[in-house]
Amino acid sequence: MKTIIQTNNAPAAVGPYSQAVEVRCQAMVFCSGQIPLDPQTGQIVGQTAAEQAEQVLKNLRAVLNATGADMKNVVKTTIFLIDMNDFAAVNEVYAKYFISEMPARATVQVGRLPRDAKVEIEAIAVI
Repeated sequence: MKTIIQTNNAPAAVGPYSQAVEVRCQAMVFCSGQIPLDPQTGQIVGQTAAEQAEQVLKNLRAVLNATGADMKNVVKTTIFLIDMNDFAAVNEVYAKYFISEMPARATVQVGRLPRDAKVEIEAIAVI
């Protein structure tokens, strides 16, 4: 279904992600960006970017599960950070959710996120 692409002719990944992922599938899931909201209360969870990333990834997993997919089906993510200084802390949390066959990924710093969250993550998965 998916093949992790790695070439020595391009720079190696500098975090828990792959250079590229080739996909041959019948269905794709495009997950909207998730922010660190508690699904029961609608309130932001966590003060630090790492704490918020934990909730974001739980929310993302719940959305994927609703489609019959899970984290292993993700082929591409985009991480939006308010402060790029949080990159390493968010990477640590992210690496707990993507253990092997890392998805391709981009991480960008943005001016502001909804509800003044520190992190947002969107994903594309294949089934």
